[in-house]
Amino acid sequence: MRNSSATVFCAFLAATSVHALDDRHLNVVPRTDAETKRIQGVTAAPTDFSKPQKFESRPGGATTVPVRKDALAFKQPSANLSKDDGLTFRLGEAMFDKLWVSAPSSTLASDGLGPLYNARNCLGCHQKSGRGHAPDGPADDALSLAIKLAIPGQQADQIYEIEDFLATRPEPTYGSQIQDFSLPGHPAEARIEVSFEEFDVELSGGETATLRRPSYALQDLGYGPLHPDVMLSPRVAPQMIGLGLLDAIPAGDILANADPDDANGDGISGRANITWSVEYQRPMLGRFGLKAGAPTLRQQSAAAFAADIGISTPLFEAGHGDCTPAQVDCINSPHGDGDVRVFEVDEIGLDLVTFYSANLAVPARRDVDDPEVLRGKEVFHTTGCASCHTPSFVTHRLEDQPAQSFQLIWPYTDMLLHDMGPELADNRPEGRATGHEWRTPPLWGIGLTGQVSGHTQFLHDGRARNILEAILWHGGEAQSARDTVVAMPPADRAALIRFIESL
Repeated sequence: MRNSSATVFCAFLAATSVHALDDRHLNVVPRTDAETKRIQGVTAAPTDFSKPQKFESRPGGATTVPVRKDALAFKQPSANLSKDDGLTFRLGEAMFDKLWVSAPSSTLASDGLGPLYNARNCLGCHQKSGRGHAPDGPADDALSLAIKLAIPGQQADQIYEIEDFLATRPEPTYGSQIQDFSLPGHPAEARIEVSFEEFDVELSGGETATLRRPSYALQDLGYGPLHPDVMLSPRVAPQMIGLGLLDAIPAGDILANADPDDANGDGISGRANITWSVEYQRPMLGRFGLKAGAPTLRQQSAAAFAADIGISTPLFEAGHGDCTPAQVDCINSPHGDGDVRVFEVDEIGLDLVTFYSANLAVPARRDVDDPEVLRGKEVFHTTGCASCHTPSFVTHRLEDQPAQSFQLIWPYTDMLLHDMGPELADNRPEGRATGHEWRTPPLWGIGLTGQVSGHTQFLHDGRARNILEAILWHGGEAQSARDTVVAMPPADRAALIRFIESL
C-alpha cells in the first residue's frame, strides 16, 4: 500500500478523476479555442462515402512514409524528421537490434543478458517492427509469445490512488512473465506449448469460416510448481508503427470518448485504464500494452527490457530482470550493471530506444478511392466498428517533438478498454482492466501484416489467422457488430475486409 492515511487516500482518489489526468510526460503548447473547433470538424464522422476524406491517405500525418514493397515497410523513420533526428533514430535502431550477451563480458556496452530471458534483443520479438506470432504446433518456436503471470493481490499490493484498481502480484516463484530461455547453468522457467481446437462458423450466403480456439500449457517447469491461484495471459508482440503519435494524443481527447456506464445506450462502454507511472510516481492514463497497462512509451520500453531480456534501466533497476527471491542463483549471478553506465541500459540508451520506437513511421494508405474500399468504409461505420476503432485524432502541439506535433492521424483506435466477452478473456486483471477487457488495438498498417511478418495472425494471442477470423472472435461489447458481419450480404462482408486491409 503506497499511502495508508485516509487524507492521502481521499486526495489521490480525487486525482484519478478523468479531469485530473494530464500529459506531464509531454511539453505541450495549449490549444486555442479556434484550434479546438477546427479539430472537431476534421475528426467528425464522415457522411459522404462516395469519395475519400481529405488527408486520410496519410494516416500518420506528416510522419507518413510511402509504402515499401518488401518486409521492411514498418522499419522506416518518420518522414518529417530533421537530419539530426534521423541520426538519433538510427542510433536507437542499433540499440533496438543489438544482441545482448551474458556478464561479465569484454563488450561492456552489451552485457547483462538474463540470466532468464525471452529474447536477446528487442527485434527478437518485434521482428521487422511487425507482429509476433503464436506457435502453430510443438515444432514451432514461441519467441514472440509471452505468457504473463499474476496471482490475486493483497492489501499491500493495492494502489489506493487509483479508483477501481485491481490488485495483483507476481507469481511467487516465476515472477510476472515466463522466461523460456536461459544462460548456461540456469534452467529456463518453462517450455510453452500451444494447441488448437478448430470449429466452423456459418456465415450468410452459404459461406463458412473456421476458427481455432487455443489452449496453453507450460511444460518442464524449471523451478517447481506454479502457485495454485496463478492467472496466465498469452500475449503476442504487437506491431510498433505510430507509437509516438499515440503517445501524443491528448489524454482529454481519449477520455472524452469514454462511456463507462453506457450513458448513450449504444452497448459500448469504453473505459480508461489508469496506471501507475514509475517515472512520475503518480497515476496516469494507460496507453501502451494490450491492456493499456503502461502510461508512456518510455516506461513500456523499460518494462520490456526488464521482463523480456533481463536488462536494468533507470526505471526498472534490477540487474536480474524478472527473477524472484525463489530463484537465488539468478539473483546472485553476475550482471552488467554497476560500471560507468550504472544500469545495463543507461538514460541515454533508454532515450534512444524510446525515440526510435516513437518514430517508426506509418505507411500510406492504399486504394483509398477504390469503390469497394469506399463501400467497405461505409459498412465499417454503419456496422458500429468505429464506435471502438475511432478513426482519427489530432495530436498535441509539442515544443520538443516536431515530428509528432499537431498531426491529424488515423489510427483507428479509441485507446480505451472494452469487454470483449468470455471467449477472448484471459481472466487476468491489469491495472483497472478486468480479465475480460482489452485496449482497442490500432488498425493502421494491418493490411501490410503479411508482407512484413510473413503471416496474418491477429488478436492478443494470434489465434485469428486473418481479419475475418479476428472479427468473428469479437464478443461482449462487440457482439452486436460481430453478428451483423455474420448476417450481412457476402459482398458487403468482402468490402468491409477490403477496407480494413487498405488501412
